[in-house]
Amino acid sequence: MALLVHAVLGAGVSVADRTRPFRIGALTVSWGPTPMIVGMREGLLEFGYREDVDFVLGVRFTQGNIQALDAAAHELVQDGVDLIFVDSDASARAAQRATNQIPIVFATVADPIGMGLVQSFARPGGNITGVTDMELHLGPKRLQMFKEMIPPLQRVLFPYNAADAYAVAMSKVYRDAAEKLGIMLVEKVLRRQEEARVVLAQIRKSEVDGILSPWSASLNIPGFILDAAAQQGIPTMFSSAFFLEEEGGLASYAPDTFGTGKQAARLVDKILKGTKPADIPAEVNSKIEFVINLKTAKALGLTIAPEMLYQADRLIR
Repeated sequence: MALLVHAVLGAGVSVADRTRPFRIGALTVSWGPTPMIVGMREGLLEFGYREDVDFVLGVRFTQGNIQALDAAAHELVQDGVDLIFVDSDASARAAQRATNQIPIVFATVADPIGMGLVQSFARPGGNITGVTDMELHLGPKRLQMFKEMIPPLQRVLFPYNAADAYAVAMSKVYRDAAEKLGIMLVEKVLRRQEEARVVLAQIRKSEVDGILSPWSASLNIPGFILDAAAQQGIPTMFSSAFFLEEEGGLASYAPDTFGTGKQAARLVDKILKGTKPADIPAEVNSKIEFVINLKTAKALGLTIAPEMLYQADRLIR
């Protein structure tokens, strides 16, 4: 079910009209504002925009349901938002299908050209621009870091949503990387949230040495991974440090998603000032973080080698 929180978004108006707050509708498959959405909001505040005076931010979230994104995107269009902010490949596609008129700004989309969101980085050419983190290219390095952090790593579980095109693409990236690293990738293709819960609840430490989480929160797979890892004492590697800071995952090698959102705020600022998305070059967030949760490592009985600790950009103690 799609919900709208924080602000009610009313009838539409052109981007040049500043007689009332600029209405931003954020679209996510998560359970609430994600680090990208929060980062975008913080970025606008740092630019001097006043919330509820210069802009209002409404968030529609579909609680892990990718299929509900299309309806949520259409609801934002019907609500008359001035701009749609999206935080994933799936939400970007849904917004693109919903409108070719309302400006759309994306954050963390893996391949905006390949997806057909923009014609080129320099000249997007339509109603969409944003910030990519080229996350697909990080998959091999992420798996390598997992192996170096836990040398006995041999069997790695990668559960993902069959309806998530990005996760399907990442599965091939991980498959190829695992073969080169001499790791067995155990893939679990999931289609329903209840199936994800049951499958991951049945995972045992004797079956896998580690779990790779997909980036998307669809089907609540990251949440179920955290539950299984805590119950079975299985090391985890995530595509966002959020799951370490808030939930107790072991490690992440990923873009700074909060930073991606703040970077995207620059593009939103340009649109608020009247520039068309077609004329705003898409950008890349090149800041990658390797984060280790030492509290989780201790709970798992793991000793992380000093050289890995030295490589970490951040340690959670």
